[in-house]
Amino acid sequence: MAKVRLGGMALQNGVLVHGPTAWGCAVRQPDGSVKIASGRKRRFAPSVETPFLRGPLRLAESFAVLPDVRRALPEARMAFERPAVVAAMIGSAVSVQVVRRSTRLGATARELVSGLLSLAPAALALRGHDLAAYHGAEHVSIGTYEHDAPAPKEHERCGTHLVGPLIATSAVANALAAKAPPSMRGPARFAGSLGAVATAVEVFAWMNRNPKHPLARVLARPGHELQSRLATAEPSPEQLEVAEAALAACLELET
Repeated sequence: MAKVRLGGMALQNGVLVHGPTAWGCAVRQPDGSVKIASGRKRRFAPSVETPFLRGPLRLAESFAVLPDVRRALPEARMAFERPAVVAAMIGSAVSVQVVRRSTRLGATARELVSGLLSLAPAALALRGHDLAAYHGAEHVSIGTYEHDAPAPKEHERCGTHLVGPLIATSAVANALAAKAPPSMRGPARFAGSLGAVATAVEVFAWMNRNPKHPLARVLARPGHELQSRLATAEPSPEQLEVAEAALAACLELET
């Protein structure tokens, strides 16, 4: 039987796994029990395969799952719900604006620094050991399912591998937007952001198809280092149990 292509997300207290049409989520409750929920995904033009459109639509489908997860499983604690992460998001947004107004850096340098600063909230969110370990559990469970063999805590399709392509495409898009007339810079930055995400997703897909290409390796390096050193930790058997429960709940609806 063909394997279902899966994605996932680590929570502070569990794991979310989603496939093409369904999702499954499991969390460890304070009393030690595991609570599970699952459901169908919201689909946005599932037949669209046009480059630069399909990527953002697939991302939108993944994020549209979160309100459904919250309704079905109120105990789920999302990574971005910590007060420190919210504060980091605000601080990052302010810092990016300061850097972009700086006259000491060139346009490309300003955008590269801004891209790195925008990663601060995600990096802070991943500092919690439980979250990093559940992220590792997510990868181990999905990787073991896909390869029929015990998998490591790193996964080749982890969203961290989008970091390199997204920083590069965002820097180019924002540098171009900065050349627009002042009255048009806001819309130009918005359009550039959409284009950068769409392009980064296409580049990411190409990287997955050509993992040994020298350029693919260079673009994957920042995400690999982030994933290996910060974003994941070795999960405990109890955390793996939660991830496998989420995986099973998703696959039950997919097959």
